[in-house]
Amino acid sequence: MSELKQFEERLAGLIGNLTPVQRRKIAVEVAKRLRTSQQQHIKQQKAPDGTPYANRKPQPASGKRGRVKRQMFAKLRTNRFMKAQGSSDAAVVEFVGRVQRMARIHQEGLSDKPNRFSREVKYDARQLLGFSASDRDIVEEVVTEFFRE
Repeated sequence: MSELKQFEERLAGLIGNLTPVQRRKIAVEVAKRLRTSQQQHIKQQKAPDGTPYANRKPQPASGKRGRVKRQMFAKLRTNRFMKAQGSSDAAVVEFVGRVQRMARIHQEGLSDKPNRFSREVKYDARQLLGFSASDRDIVEEVVTEFFRE
């Protein structure tokens, strides 16, 4: 997060003069727009830096027939599981509930059992959440819109 230090310093003076209610309003809007941005990354099957996700592992022939019809993380990117919150101190986009564990495993490329009867599987790292240059532009845009009002 050191790349954000210069960005934070530029906005610190402006944001420091705001009331907690105004800061919360900005944080909520930032969180909502960042969630939308993260959802688009997941939909495009790309990490925030633009690199594509690792492909799925081939399924064994004895398994299900046909092709996989759904994209990876299709349900995970919905508003039901991906929450945006804002307070006077922070804007947060996070996975909630039972999917939080699964998202962490894929984010960090850890091992897990898909179900309790299967063997442990090592998952490739697929960065679901992250901060990109376009996300920095979103934050700047929200803050400048707020000061124009």
